[in-house]
Parts: sequence; structure tokens; C-alpha cells
Amino acid sequence: MAKTKPGYALYVERVLSGDIPAGQMLQQACERHVADLKSGPARGLTFDAAAARRALTFFSVLRHSKGEWANREFKLEPWQEFIIASLFGWKLEDGTRRFRRAYIAVPRKNGKSTMISGIGLYLLAADGEPGAEVFSAATKRDQARIVHGEAIRMVKASPLLRKEIRVFKDNLNVEETNSKYEPLGADSDTMDGLNVHAALIDELHAHKTRHVVDVLDTATGARRQPLIVEITTAGWDRTSVCWEHHDYSRQVLEGVVQDDSWFAFIAMADAKDDWTHPETWRKANPNYGVSVKPDDLARKCERAQKVPAEQNAFKRLHLNIWTEQSERWLDMDAWDECNDAVDEDALAGRACYAGLDLANTTDIAALVLAFPDDDDPPGYDVLPFFWIPGESVIERTRRAAVPYLAWKEQGLIDATEGNVIDYAAILARLDELARKYDIQEIAYDRWGATQLIQQMQAGGMTVVPFGQGFASMSPPTKELQNLTLSHRLRHGGHPVLRWMASNMVVPQDPAGNLKPDKARSSEKIDGMVALTMAIDRATRYGSSESVYESRGLLVL
Repeated sequence: MAKTKPGYALYVERVLSGDIPAGQMLQQACERHVADLKSGPARGLTFDAAAARRALTFFSVLRHSKGEWANREFKLEPWQEFIIASLFGWKLEDGTRRFRRAYIAVPRKNGKSTMISGIGLYLLAADGEPGAEVFSAATKRDQARIVHGEAIRMVKASPLLRKEIRVFKDNLNVEETNSKYEPLGADSDTMDGLNVHAALIDELHAHKTRHVVDVLDTATGARRQPLIVEITTAGWDRTSVCWEHHDYSRQVLEGVVQDDSWFAFIAMADAKDDWTHPETWRKANPNYGVSVKPDDLARKCERAQKVPAEQNAFKRLHLNIWTEQSERWLDMDAWDECNDAVDEDALAGRACYAGLDLANTTDIAALVLAFPDDDDPPGYDVLPFFWIPGESVIERTRRAAVPYLAWKEQGLIDATEGNVIDYAAILARLDELARKYDIQEIAYDRWGATQLIQQMQAGGMTVVPFGQGFASMSPPTKELQNLTLSHRLRHGGHPVLRWMASNMVVPQDPAGNLKPDKARSSEKIDGMVALTMAIDRATRYGSSESVYESRGLLVL
């Protein structure tokens, strides 16, 4: 009689055969598993089927605690079996666990919090670790209690677990092994002196800084086989620790990086997929038809099609697609397609137009040069420049979780001495650029630094005051979007400008006019404001009629 294959093995086969719809990175996770079964032993890796089976069996003693499955046995879905079997089945030569970090990304309502609670209970009570310290971790302890609360309810709902695990407020503990399982937040008094056997981080994308992740990393050094499990839905901040781990997972799955200690499972729609199609929903949601209800997705998708501002939320939360700013304006895929290299020396002597956003002396100042080409309609080469107070670089990097220090070291931002921006440094750079390029005009926010503007005029520069309201900003804002979508912009992929483009929120007035909004944008957009002003001057220059009006960009 043929031996029945375990559910996780059948899941891998069905994903790779196409029987189970799956995105590229999920397919790569399955391909990696199959490849390692063949080549892993040469690297000291073995798959212990008995250990995998033991972990899977543990889940059969768990009970759902709420919703339509309350009090029912926790039945792992095939994709969950694959994750559990991988984490606890793969071993090193010394018999300890292979995987020490797991990055699991699935859309909402796929049962990820319930699964991670079960993993925590296994690591507490069945992993054979004396004095195990297991934590549900989040940015705040109250948030950590949400996931941890599910683990507590599971214990209370299981007669078998109630015999082994004691519950006291937020503490779960096993007296026999002196082990505990507790919630942990960055605001806890216990972040120092941890000896972490396992940490379960839910919704990693919500972590604005990497503080919690770094503390947990450094607290596992004394353990034989520590495990940190990160489970999340896609985010939008590409300077975050979540994006860093998402991108690293992609590299591991693609084979760009070989890291045998890193497990990655990413269920998401692919870039080419139609986000409005049910087959895409099925592909991105491994629990489609189980905890993810097709009719619920259909309602939300229909609304997102009618309300464009909600499209990013639908794609991010229900298709696990990384988006950009929470209110969609620029298509960042289109922006990234405009990253053709810009040869600064080849632009020498060419006419250009500049936008200067001075913000205030303690923030970021931005200058952007736009060089129109001879095409009809013209395209633009873009050169951005940024300044920041030198004394605030480290603090700003830590507080905002934005890599200002790295950008400074890479020469992408100039840090002037002191705790305010030295406008003399900006004037010196403008003099240098004016000698190299044919700067026709420099548009500036009329509420900017009066003394610097006067110095620029005294130096022979043509400066033009520029209002920041709808009337002034709407035509060039629409033109910038057109340039991006038609790939007539070349920005060289400048990281700082890209970050600002991804932050940009653009409200619309009742007449349909647009303008960048610094207050509503998630982070700094000064470079995009400067680019918008530069595009305006380049578009208007030398025209006897309104170019905007002829292109239908001006709403009166």
C-alpha cells in the first residue's frame, strides 16, 4: 500500500504544478524547499520528517477561541503546514534548528495571528528548551497583548494545555521547565536583560523604527536555537525594517543571497496581475474561500475601483502588494521606469530651469534642475541637490527611521555645519552650477529666505517667486504626472528624490486643481516641490500662449 504524502509535501507539489495558484515568490519558496532536499546535505542540512510531524501534531491540541470556528480543533491549512514543517523540520548537523529567522507575509484575514500564537505555544511548551523565554513583540505592549491574548485563549480552551501551562494575567508559564511566554513592547520596562528563546513579531510593517527588532536580535545570543518569527502584511514605507526584510527575503528566494538560516514565505499578487480579478485574489490569499471570503473581497474591490484613493489600501491589505503613500498619486512603478542614467557632464552648457525649496533652516532644503531636451513634446533630465543641518543627521536618522546618515555618506545629501542649514553652502553650490550649466530661471517659494534670494539676484541669477497654492501649482503638478506616466522624465533613480516622490500626497480642490501638500504627506517632499516648480518654468518659458492650456492642464 502506497504511503500517503504529508500535507506540506502535497502542497509544495501542487504549487509547483500550478494546481494551487501562487505568486512568483511563493513558488520560489517551494522550489527552494525541493532544491534543498537534494542539495542541502552537502551544506549540512537535513529535513527531519519526524520533527516536522511532531510540530504539526501539536497544533491538533489547539482550539480556536472566537468567530465561526470557536471551540473547534485548529486545523492547519496546507500552506500553514508547509510553514510549520519547514520551521521545525529542517535541521543542522548538530540537530538544532536550521531556520533562526522567519519572514512570513500574507494578506489580512488569512489567519496569520492565530498561527503565530500556536507557534509561540509550541516554542513554550514542546520545544525542549529549559527556561525558555518566548515573547509576542510589538511597538507597544498593548498591541503585543492582542496576539498574546489569542495564545491565552487557546490555552484556556484546550484541556490538555491547561494541564501543562499556567495562566497568570499576561503570563503563560510552564513550571516544570521554568519557561514563560509574555507580551513585549518597546514601551515595556523589560526590554533590557532579555534572554530570548523565541520572539513572534506581528505586523512588522507597523514598526516605524527597527528598535524592537534590533533588541530582540541581540537578546538571542545565549540560546542554542533561537527563532524570531516576523509575520506581516505588506507596507508602504520603503525605508522601514519591514521593507528591508521583505527585500532581503526576495533575494534569498531568488538565490541572489544564500542564507540557510532565513525562511521566507511571501504570498502576494505579481506585478502583471489584474488586481480586480478574482483569480488574482485567490493567488494572493492562501486562505481564500476559508477565512478570506470572496464576496467580501468583491465588495471591497468594487469600492476601490470607484474611489481611487482606496486602491492602495486594497492592494496592500488584501493582495499583499507593497504600495507607496497611503493616498495614491504618483504611480511609483512608472517613476522607477524613469530611472535612466543622467550624465551630469553631458548636460554642461545646456539650458535648464531650477526650483528651490528652502523650507526652514532646521529642515531640508532642495534644489532641482530640469533640462528640457529637443523632443516634441520635450522630456527632461533632472538633477536634484539637498541640504540638511549636520548636527541633526544622526538624531534625524534615529527618530524618523530614514537613512539620512547613509545618504550623507553617499554624497546624496550635503550636511552643512551646525544645527541650521548654512545658506552660504547653497549659494556656493548655485554659483558652481551656474558656471557649468545655463540656468535660465530659478523659481522659489516667495515665503523663502529673503537674504539668500537677494544674494542670488546680486550674483546675476534670474529668480522668480512661486506661489504654493492651487492656482500656481496645479498645472506643473499635472504636467509632472504626465511626464512620469509617459516616461519623459529621467531622474537617474536618485534615492532621496524617489523617497520624496513616494511620500507625496496631492489633494484636489472642487475645481479639479492639484497641488503637493507637505502637511498631509507622510514624510518630506521638498525635492518634489522643487521639481514641480522647475517643470513649471521650463514649460512656460518663451511661450506666447499658455502651454498648459493647450495641453488641457489648466483648470479655470
